[in-house]
Amino acid sequence: MTQQTTARRKGLPVTEALELPVMFDVWPTLGAALDIGRTATYQLARDDALPIPIFRVGRQLRARRSDLLNFLGLTEENGDGAGAGTPTPLAERTTATT
Repeated sequence: MTQQTTARRKGLPVTEALELPVMFDVWPTLGAALDIGRTATYQLARDDALPIPIFRVGRQLRARRSDLLNFLGLTEENGDGAGAGTPTPLAERTTATT
C-alpha cells in the first residue's frame, strides 16, 4: 500500500474567496469552497442541487462570486460576515466646496 504524497486541498481560504473574479469555474473553485470532489460537484450542478446558481457559458459551468460569498456568510467589503458597519451620517461627511 502506498501513501498519498499530495495533500488534498481543504476548503477555500477567505482571502482567496474575496479575490475571486466576478464569474469563476464551478470546478475546482466551487468544489474547493464546499469541500467536495470533482465528480460530486458536476453531479450536483447537473441536478441543480448546488447551494448557489450555476450558469452555463458555452461548455463551461460558472458561478458568481457574490452568490458564493453570500452562501459563505461573507461580505465583499471586509470578508468577516459582519457587514460594512454603520454608515457615516450625512452631517458628519466632509464635502469640498468649489
